[in-house]
Amino acid sequence: MIALHDLLCAPRDALTPVCRDDSAGSAHAVITHAAFRARTAALVWWLREQSDRRYALCIDDPFDFACALFALFACGKEPVIPASSAPGYLAGLANACDVMLTDDDVGALSATETARATAPPLPIDPHAPLTLYTSGSSGSPKPIHKTLAQFDAEVRTLEREWGALVGDATMLASVPHRHIYGLLFRVLWPLAAGRAFDRALCADPQQVQSRIAQSGATAMVSSPAQLARWPALAGFTDLTPAPRVFFSSGGPLAADAARDYANVFGDAPVEIYGSTETGGIAWRRQSATTAWRPLTGVGVRRADDGALEVRSPHLGHDDWHRTDDAIAFDDDGRFRLQGRLDRVIKLDGKRLSLPEMEARLALHPYVTQACVVPLAGASRERVGAVVALSDAGSAALRDEGRVALAKALRRHLAAYFDVVLLPRRWRFRIALPFDARGKLPVAAVAAAFGARAEGFEMLSEARDGDSLRYELRVPPTLAHFNGHFPNLPILPGVVQVDWAIRLASEHVAGTRDMASVDRLKFMAPVPPGAVLDLRLAHDAARRRVQFAYRLNGRECASGVVVYREHA
Repeated sequence: MIALHDLLCAPRDALTPVCRDDSAGSAHAVITHAAFRARTAALVWWLREQSDRRYALCIDDPFDFACALFALFACGKEPVIPASSAPGYLAGLANACDVMLTDDDVGALSATETARATAPPLPIDPHAPLTLYTSGSSGSPKPIHKTLAQFDAEVRTLEREWGALVGDATMLASVPHRHIYGLLFRVLWPLAAGRAFDRALCADPQQVQSRIAQSGATAMVSSPAQLARWPALAGFTDLTPAPRVFFSSGGPLAADAARDYANVFGDAPVEIYGSTETGGIAWRRQSATTAWRPLTGVGVRRADDGALEVRSPHLGHDDWHRTDDAIAFDDDGRFRLQGRLDRVIKLDGKRLSLPEMEARLALHPYVTQACVVPLAGASRERVGAVVALSDAGSAALRDEGRVALAKALRRHLAAYFDVVLLPRRWRFRIALPFDARGKLPVAAVAAAFGARAEGFEMLSEARDGDSLRYELRVPPTLAHFNGHFPNLPILPGVVQVDWAIRLASEHVAGTRDMASVDRLKFMAPVPPGAVLDLRLAHDAARRRVQFAYRLNGRECASGVVVYREHA
């Protein structure tokens, strides 16, 4: 291990791997520590000529990002790391930085590297400042001010916990490097430990296998949403050699997904619990326990109101830090999360803890995860529940129907909550709408109770073997009814085909590249306000998705979407 502030000056073998890059087509191409220092020195030479102090790193390439980050540290300038490159998001950070560095900016300087192949030692202040941005509780970007020393303390913690397990493996990732988890696990920890990180981003198991073929031994840095999706995708059970460890952070990994990984790879992923403010706090492997074990050197305690308090070298001070998460300790000193303390609302004058209701729902065998949100626009204050169903829950939905399933869950909650507090609206899903960073935006959950951009309201979604089943409500105000037909509105057939293709593409990557729609039939009209049952059956070998709509038990439309083969 080399301290992060010594990366540009401490002795290290020039051939130590930093980044694996096979984008140029040459197998086993590795960017070395010498090349990293040279690239960084070139950026230092340029940055020292600039008068600006705060630089937003809008750089998607992880190697160029690392070079720019340490060049800024070496120049005594302050890096600012936005969580997104979306123009609207960056516009909100206009006053947080003096200039934005992009991939193009860094790439334009690459020609100066050869002239500076021998990089001079570049010392860095161990307490150099760094600002990250999170979404904040209001949805607006929230600055989190850290120092390099805090990150150095954290990478040393990671190496103590899992360095021996990871060994010389290349770090693969399916998460971006511009939030604290991706920054630490994908970039800073490998740099400090002298192991390579992969330049590519993996989106599915087949891409992981491709990177394994180039890298050999690997470890995987991912998120709960991605890991939960992969077991159903092609190539998951064939990863060879399997990554030595899967890391997960950003939220709890569903128990079903943890069990899938344990069954296939012999152990569940290592889940990391923490936040941008606190850094890493605890970890678990659900194949051993669902409780969280504090990281080495991190102290935890429970406040009088149940709040988790943390004392950690990752904080940058020696005081106890209060979080908004409630916990309960077990006899072994581990703890379980009891939801957040800051999500308490009043309905009909009664207090309701949304995390408590979510936790109670998760105890039901039909439920994997749940999120409860206040319903906007209701005549009276009410809440709605979006539920990710377990296999048993999917079977209940198929056999008993959505209304009966909702009633069963309401009866379950009625043992703990006053009837006026129970959810009045329910949405059933295969998985909750986590974003790319593994977060669960409240806006995305609330959107489940309105019409999607395509026009329909999705009441339920479930997997049934190799098939997908949906219940879609057709809003009476849908624009497609206009003029089709006067005095007798009917949902156009082309809209039904479009909905089937769009929903199929969320689970079958090639569907949007459609070659043809075969065996298309329309047997019955669909009026405004109808609730449609849609079944999608995927035949991967023949590259086709069969769809069938039913209305009131009668088939009303069907067809086969044939998509093109991709290399």
